[in-house]
Amino acid sequence: MRAARVRAYGGPEVIEIVEMPDPQPGPGQIAVKVIASTLSAADLRIRAGRFPPGLGLLARLALGWNRPRHAVLGHDLCGRVIACGPGVTRFAPGDEVVAMTGLRAGAHAEICVLQAEGAVIPRPTQLSPAEAAALGFGGTTALHFLRDRAQLQVGEQLLVMGAAGAVGSAAVQIGRALGAEVTGLVRRHQAEIMARLETGMLEAEGFDARAPGRQWDVILDTTGTATLRNMAAALAPDGRLAALAAGLPDMLSGLGNPLRRRKILTGPAPERRSDLAELARLAAEGRFRPVVDTAIPFHRIHEAHAFAEAGRKRGNLVIGFL
Repeated sequence: MRAARVRAYGGPEVIEIVEMPDPQPGPGQIAVKVIASTLSAADLRIRAGRFPPGLGLLARLALGWNRPRHAVLGHDLCGRVIACGPGVTRFAPGDEVVAMTGLRAGAHAEICVLQAEGAVIPRPTQLSPAEAAALGFGGTTALHFLRDRAQLQVGEQLLVMGAAGAVGSAAVQIGRALGAEVTGLVRRHQAEIMARLETGMLEAEGFDARAPGRQWDVILDTTGTATLRNMAAALAPDGRLAALAAGLPDMLSGLGNPLRRRKILTGPAPERRSDLAELARLAAEGRFRPVVDTAIPFHRIHEAHAFAEAGRKRGNLVIGFL
């Protein structure tokens, strides 16, 4: 099989497409022929070795010192089961599935082996393979922070900073599905995404958190620019700031004062089959559809990394294997 391997931390040039032996499923595993994957913010961060402030040392100890320990990136996929290991009963060859691959990644390859009891569900028929591949990373992150961490309530005011990205565009839709009043903050050239999602919009160039008269119960920030200090005026007295790209200082500040009324929520989002199933349910009801703005063939994956790194990605960037 062909796979995109990262040989060292660095720019898009460190990626090489190589031939590797076809992996075989073991007990409780399935082998999946990948139809589509995404190039996520996590993939870009790991490839570049560029981590939030204060987390570089910890990240390299966990992920690999000089290069990624798991050299084939890709954290979500849509594909077709081609083989099942002993003991697998949930799936059979020919089934189309959506999956998240966990810390081992591996979806930027023609074949990926997964735990059948892991974060794997049948592909929702309402979604194309490209949309289904994009169900995972953005959708599960938004769902976890809005529903579980911020405990977003019906009628609350939600501001999504970076609303045109993979997580942000999912958060706009999931926030609405949870009953919130949603506003998206985007750059001027990204306004069409908000029109597509039919939600309120602010432009980053004109947004001032200190402006009087407007506060939000929950702010979800995908950009890494929001802190409790600079967003205090924009948060309601019991407001919650979900800082998805927070560095170590912000993480520690969230632990330092548990009695603080305004909360900062940080940390990773888990990969759970139940969350994928919930997103599939919302898709079936017409309340969530992953935004796919660009699809690039696998053999041009270097271009995909360069495209995303230049800030041109909107919604999900899909890597196609057909």
